[in-house]
Amino acid sequence: MAQAQATSTGVEPEWVEDFAQRWADAWNSHDPDRLLGLMTDDIAYDDSAAPETMHGHAEVRAFLDMTWRAFPDMRFEAVEEPLISATRPRAAFWWRGTATNTGPIEPPGLAPTGKRIEFEGADFHEYRDGKVARLQIVFDMADVMVQLGVLPEPGSRGEKVVTALGNLQTKLRR
Repeated sequence: MAQAQATSTGVEPEWVEDFAQRWADAWNSHDPDRLLGLMTDDIAYDDSAAPETMHGHAEVRAFLDMTWRAFPDMRFEAVEEPLISATRPRAAFWWRGTATNTGPIEPPGLAPTGKRIEFEGADFHEYRDGKVARLQIVFDMADVMVQLGVLPEPGSRGEKVVTALGNLQTKLRR
């Protein structure tokens, strides 16, 4: 496995492009060991789908297992080439994901909906020793919840009800 080639400006674009392909292949394999092999042991893993930042392989493995149980056909593909920092060993990736919810989503304990989702997001990688040491994954979780039927469609009567309940809750807390 190639190590990140440090330069005075960060990492070499060729290495990042190769790493991005290995990263996508590992995600799409649904093999946690393959994906964890691309992360440092002390990975800091921050994902829009998780309530807290995960630290280390054990926490990330539990999250991956839950994710692939809920979405066993989850796949990712790059939308464009990686964006590489000019000054640090960092890169960003714009991607598109698809999946069908056929298993429970834990937490919070949502039953499978059987619905297919499509979503776009971005990964922000920081590398150390040829692996991801810090990861931030950002996507519109509210949109995913709308696609799953958990949240109401924008502009719908259901959205107005949810908004009114939220406003009432805010007033009651004051």
